[in-house]
Amino acid sequence: MNLTTRGRVGNLTVVATPLGNPEDLGARAARALREASLIVAEDTRSARRLLASLGAAVGDDRTILSCYDANEADRAAEIADRLRAGDDVVLISEAGTPLVSDPGYRIVAAAIAAGARVVPVPGPSAVLAALVGSGLPPDRFFFQGFPPRKSGARRRLFESLRELAATLVFYESPLRTAATLADLAAVLGPGRRACVARELTKEHEELVRDTLGALAARYAEARPLGEVTLVVEGATAEALAEEWDDESLAEKASELLARGLTARDAAHELAQLSGRPRREVYAIVVRTAKPD
Repeated sequence: MNLTTRGRVGNLTVVATPLGNPEDLGARAARALREASLIVAEDTRSARRLLASLGAAVGDDRTILSCYDANEADRAAEIADRLRAGDDVVLISEAGTPLVSDPGYRIVAAAIAAGARVVPVPGPSAVLAALVGSGLPPDRFFFQGFPPRKSGARRRLFESLRELAATLVFYESPLRTAATLADLAAVLGPGRRACVARELTKEHEELVRDTLGALAARYAEARPLGEVTLVVEGATAEALAEEWDDESLAEKASELLARGLTARDAAHELAQLSGRPRREVYAIVVRTAKPD
């Protein structure tokens, strides 16, 4: 520890780094990285490449520590000790803004508990880039991060968001994009507007805007390449009414009955989901259970 730092608590600077296009790194972020003697990075290899592009090689006066899901708790305690010792620390993720579906929250929480000043240096964010390019309302939005891998858990999550009057933003693996879009269409309704944003800021950036039904069909045929962010229209009174017409209720009733629910239990669940009178819903469920 440098004697000049004894007695002071260091600063934790949280720096957003480019999603793909290196020109998106701001001057303030570049300066923080050049001046940093201790960097905590989600991926040390990408951090070294970024520093090399800035002419800031890693050597005796600069250290990079890894921070990923498996070691974040231990690393947070270590960084808190370094901050209390007076060291200044820079935190970055592999790309974009740290903490946003990336490691770093425990580092920030530990730094605050240690009495350190946390200095955010804003910059690239896939959430905001996709939102502003989607064509969907940006005034109120809900960021969920990655939805569950299994369809059943995904659908339960989407059910909980179905009536939220806010634009929805998700990250997703290209391997699961088609399945997630299909689940979104099934739960929220195929007519909701949505956007699939992939490879943001990179050479092959693409934003595809359509309905959930159309996007689900498109990506069932051709898997998207690269990193994917999904933006979905929030609930409106008109959209909710359309989603729960008689045909939609009958389709959902068939699913519930196939899962073993009684007509009474299925009607109860659908009435709560749709907001329609229970008597109407029950009649539809009975017709579905015993078609003419």
